[in-house]
Formats: sequence, C-alpha cells, structure tokens
Amino acid sequence: MPLRLVFMGTPDFAVPTLVELAGAGHQIVAVYTRAPQPSGRRGLELTPTPIAREANRFGIPVFTPKTLRGDDAAAAMRAHGADAAVVVAYGIILPKPILDPFPLGAFNVHASLLPRWRGAAPIHRAVMAGDKETGVTIMKMDEALDTGPTAMTQRVSIAPDMTSGELHDMLKRLGADLMVRALAALERHTLQLTPQPQTGATYANKVEKDETRIDWSKPWQGVHNHCRGLSPFPGAWCELPGVGRVKVLRTTKGTGEGEPGRVLDDKLTVACGTGAIQLLQLQRAGGKPLSADEFLRGTPILRANVLI
Repeated sequence: MPLRLVFMGTPDFAVPTLVELAGAGHQIVAVYTRAPQPSGRRGLELTPTPIAREANRFGIPVFTPKTLRGDDAAAAMRAHGADAAVVVAYGIILPKPILDPFPLGAFNVHASLLPRWRGAAPIHRAVMAGDKETGVTIMKMDEALDTGPTAMTQRVSIAPDMTSGELHDMLKRLGADLMVRALAALERHTLQLTPQPQTGATYANKVEKDETRIDWSKPWQGVHNHCRGLSPFPGAWCELPGVGRVKVLRTTKGTGEGEPGRVLDDKLTVACGTGAIQLLQLQRAGGKPLSADEFLRGTPILRANVLI
C-alpha cells in the first residue's frame, strides 16, 4: 500500500527523488522547502526553490518555515498524518519533535558512503580529497548530524577528471532510485537498518569563499582535485595577468615542471609545486564557460606568464 509522506528538500539535487516518489504512487501530502530567495538585478523578484517549483507542478501543498523549532511547527507536522518523511538536502536542522510524528521514521538521501563525509558538502569534499569512489546512502534520521542507521547504499567510482557537477548529476538520479527501493521495502516491513560504524567518520564542511583560490604551490594532483572539486560552483579561481580573476572549471594532468603558477606552453599547461596541470575550461568574471581554445582566441596568454 502506498505511503503517506512529507517531503523535505530544497535544491535541484532533491528533484528526482520527489518525482520518482510521486511516480511510484506514494501520497505526498506536504512539501517543506526553503523560502524563496531574492533574485534579479535589484533583488526585487523572489525565486522559489527547485523543489517548490516541482511541488507546484504536482499540486502538492508547499510550506516554507524559517525554523522548525517550537510547538507550532511540531503541531503542524503532526497534523499531516504522514507515515514517514523523506529528506533530501533540505538545509534546515530537524529537531526531535519534528522527527517524532512519523511512525515509520524520517529517511534521508545522503550523497556519500556514510560515515564518510557527513555534513553539508559531501560531493565537493569527496572530489577535493581525491576519493576514488563514493555513493549514496539511505539513512534513517536521528537528532545528530548524519549519524542514524543506514538502510541502503550504492557505490560509484569517481573518474580521475570527474567534476563535482558531474558527480552531483549522477548521484541525484541514483539517490532517487535508491529511496524508491527503500520505501518499497519499508512498505513490506523488510527494510533492514544497520548502525553506522564508530570508525571512519569524516565531516564535509561547507565550502567557504576563502578556500576557493588556487594554490599553485601544491602538487599537481592536489591542484587538479581542488579545481574539479569546486566545479562548476563555487569555482576555483586565480588571477591572470591583464585579465583579472578567472575560474578554472576543468583540468587534467599536464607534463612539465617549473615555478608554481607559470604557464609552460601555448595550451595552458601550468606548473604546480610538483608536476603540472592543463587547463581545459575557464570562465571570466561575468562570462560563460569557455574551452581553453575559445578562451585563448579572446585572451592570448603568453608562455612564461605566472598565474597567481
């Protein structure tokens, strides 16, 4: 029998899960998401979240509370009469009174192999760390940060040049499929939960602006992982002589050695602390992403220039 669900999510990553749950016949009685954000040149327009737009398309009631703390929020959640909650990148901490009303529990799609990369930015951190694999975990939520028992996982390999954006798009589809399978097992009373191990936990802290600048003194692999881990957003960046700030969105291993940051050839191979990387895609401030060839046609960069 289909479940009666409350769905809680905000960004594009959560959309496939909402769509798949609706397609599987579950009754989604409410969607919780973040409030619309100001947009446009003057910030006068309010833009609903991707999940709000999708919920409106399905005709599902949308709720955008600033906080879920307090008796009123808990009472409103109980009033939905839902069997379970599904949470995907919601962005608001769920206190115990919000988790308690669901007889079957609240289940989260988390974009890592828990307990590795608990926290806000698991996709970015996995790529930045040079992990060879990651995956998706379905977890039954508790009060702490991503510490609840796990129900299902699916592993994927991270290719050597894969960006966070590419991994994000892969995992959002896998997460949706895995959640549908988990809820099917929950309906049959066959879903098994496993406590997370006490060892191996790491934390995926939110990416801060002050860590986005490229440090060319690092070995090439570290620079490469940094660039692809922050691509396409927020973007790793450097200063180009005569151009200003430029985001580096795609790189690969280059050949050669030299002073860190020095351009070694006419194909945008740049020396690092050891080894070199080749820049494949760049973006000027306010511009669109360009291949290295397109970028060089509009902005010739001389060999021996040093990027900072």
